[in-house]
Amino acid sequence: MITAVDIGTSLTKAAAFDDSGRVLAEASRQSHLEHYPDGRVEQDLDDVVSTVAAVVRDVGEQTGQQPRAVALTGQGDGLWLRDSAGRPVRQPISWMDGRAASVVKRWQRDGVSRQVYERTGNGLFPGAQGPLLAHLRDNEPESLRDAAVAGYCVDSVLHVLTGEISVDASDASVPFLDADTREYDELALEACGLSEFRHLLPKPARPRQLFELDANGAELLGLPRGLPVTAGPFDLPACAVGGGLHEFGDGLLIVGTTLACQVLTETGNRRWQEEPSGMWLCTPEENQLLHGMPAMVGTASLDWVLDLLGMEIGDLGGALEASPPGANDVSALPFLAPGGERSPFVDPRASGQISGVRLGTSRSDVVRAVCESVAYAARHCFEAAGLNGKLVACGGGTRSHPWAQVFADVLGQPLHLTDDPGMGARGAAVTAARALGDEVDSGEWTLPLREVRPNPDVRERYEDGYRRYRETLDSMRELWRDWMG
Repeated sequence: MITAVDIGTSLTKAAAFDDSGRVLAEASRQSHLEHYPDGRVEQDLDDVVSTVAAVVRDVGEQTGQQPRAVALTGQGDGLWLRDSAGRPVRQPISWMDGRAASVVKRWQRDGVSRQVYERTGNGLFPGAQGPLLAHLRDNEPESLRDAAVAGYCVDSVLHVLTGEISVDASDASVPFLDADTREYDELALEACGLSEFRHLLPKPARPRQLFELDANGAELLGLPRGLPVTAGPFDLPACAVGGGLHEFGDGLLIVGTTLACQVLTETGNRRWQEEPSGMWLCTPEENQLLHGMPAMVGTASLDWVLDLLGMEIGDLGGALEASPPGANDVSALPFLAPGGERSPFVDPRASGQISGVRLGTSRSDVVRAVCESVAYAARHCFEAAGLNGKLVACGGGTRSHPWAQVFADVLGQPLHLTDDPGMGARGAAVTAARALGDEVDSGEWTLPLREVRPNPDVRERYEDGYRRYRETLDSMRELWRDWMG
């Protein structure tokens, strides 16, 4: 048995897998996310670790078994500063944080973002490590003086459980790693004016590197000292592993807090965009990269509109059925995150919009318009990422069949869906099993997929809708620049 833990932005989930990939037990715990009025978003490392300990103990009690290993995955990006003992020197900063927006705007204006993109292929956005380091350098230098490590969520939990300072190459990919060589690009750091903090970046771990629980970690999890632990890849590439992506050009759509669009690409065969954005992520296979376009839009946009309209998530299916494709000419832009947008364009000023509303507009029309806008954003991302193969989809948003149908219709190709709610944990477990030396059959571990096919009768309607979405977005980006500088 392997216990895999997926440390999400607001929910930590664990699943115990047997040697054939069957789920034996599951558990989850909410973690606290602090949103401040000025756009700052932070977490508490002790709170996050407590959720990890709780879910590991929970699945252990359910199964009555001791795992062969604990496999960690979780949220990426942000900035989790800690000292050499693994204690945070300040509250961890979430990937959703917007405090470094002014840094990104300045770097876009001065050409720094372009320089970094040309070195690493990574777009800089407010919640990425580089802009956050620059913001703290200018506004909170004591935190950087006190820190020994500038890491991420998963390696911070690993540090607490094992005493080891490390980072998975997938996490380190953004923004300073050259994903082809798995080495930090010194010129990218120099372009950002951050070379003096190079010592804070831990050496990336070997693919599928094993660590061991120390005394503190063993006590926290209720497991023996020395038990093997893996830490990575982080949740986006972990879902690609769990979803069984193996052909170059295949894509993965995750409809969660992040709308994550990824395409499996051969190392050394990267594609570049005119506008710097997106991510090139290392995977456990050294000949494979993921071209990631993780948009800041996602289920949070839907949650917002449902709350605004006094509706519940259980009302979603009925709302989508009540309003026709095209939402009776109501349209939306779904950019509600405090940090603006990061894929397939980077704009800290991006904001949401609902248009075409009249006295006869229903709540269902507004809900459908927002759902369609998130699907349009996914199409925009996949066009930039180079999707030309099978598309696997997962995440909470895909559990609504009507919304999954919207995605299939807008993208114009079938979605291959799994009912597995823990694809990231499954990918982490596969990684751990291989690290232990198991011969893992990806087909055996991947759950059966059901297909949602696009409806040809609405194809023209959604082609027109996508064209209007892109035209509206282009117009609004001009206005955002004029309004907010």
